[in-house]
Amino acid sequence: MTLWILVAATAVGCYVQKIAGYLIPARLLEAPRVRRLVELLPVALLAALVVVEAVADGRHLDFDGPRLAGFGAAAVAVWLRAPFLAVIVAAAVVAALLRLA
Repeated sequence: MTLWILVAATAVGCYVQKIAGYLIPARLLEAPRVRRLVELLPVALLAALVVVEAVADGRHLDFDGPRLAGFGAAAVAVWLRAPFLAVIVAAAVVAALLRLA
């Protein structure tokens, strides 16, 4: 029962957040500071998710060598502007080879 309450609360929260986006005045969204924040926020959130996945295992930090090496290989591939699939393959290959060794 508690799970369904959480699911319903999450659905209502998502709907309220979506409606709030339509209720915000346009002049507020056109301000340069807000526009810059809106441009940078998704990048920051994605970066935070990637770092958490790279060093966390459940509720604990896990500095796993092969995983961090794969993360490093992916970072280098992104820095070199490789295609997304190449970034994923580079990270997977480096991590797999280090786990195999």
